[in-house]
Amino acid sequence: MAVPDGRRDGGDEDAAALFDEEGMELAEEDDIGHSEIPLHLRPLVSAAESGDLNALRLALESFNGNIDEPMEDGDTLLHLTCLYGHLPCVQFLLERGADLEAKDEDGGIPLHDACAGGYTQIAQLIISRASDPERVKRMLETVDTEGDTPLHHAARGEYGNVIRLLLAHGASPTRTNIYGKTPTELADPGTEARRILEEAMAAVSSN
Repeated sequence: MAVPDGRRDGGDEDAAALFDEEGMELAEEDDIGHSEIPLHLRPLVSAAESGDLNALRLALESFNGNIDEPMEDGDTLLHLTCLYGHLPCVQFLLERGADLEAKDEDGGIPLHDACAGGYTQIAQLIISRASDPERVKRMLETVDTEGDTPLHHAARGEYGNVIRLLLAHGASPTRTNIYGKTPTELADPGTEARRILEEAMAAVSSN
């Protein structure tokens, strides 16, 4: 899974000031960050990370490869747009047939990325696109190399709305990762996320 580099919250003021003063230097560093990505893939990666829908559309039109081709850290374009929270780009890629169950180098699917970022609308869109209940179940149970399901990712970020969404579609609050941790144990005590998960676990225990 690639890392958003603070794009979701805009970064801190110090970083913004540094960019203003040394914009050229930071731009060069960003280029270095993409240096391992083949040249023909860079326009696609840049558009996906920035959320520029027009640029993404144009880049895809001139791209001869597969829409699910791994770009960065094994991430497909759908992984990247989910990771960075760009709903219009996610919608566009799904309309173009992007694979909901493509796995990155860590075994994560796009739903993992959407949940890790707390993007409820994107998670809902992905689940809705799955249509088949069996496929939804399979996606909710998909684990990455650390044994984390999408619910583990949402719990770690304490994203209450995403947690509710996943539980409503049948995600298991009792599934443990390779460290023996349930989603509930990943949310801090006293938080809304922890309360929601504890209630879900209690409901499972009572059945």
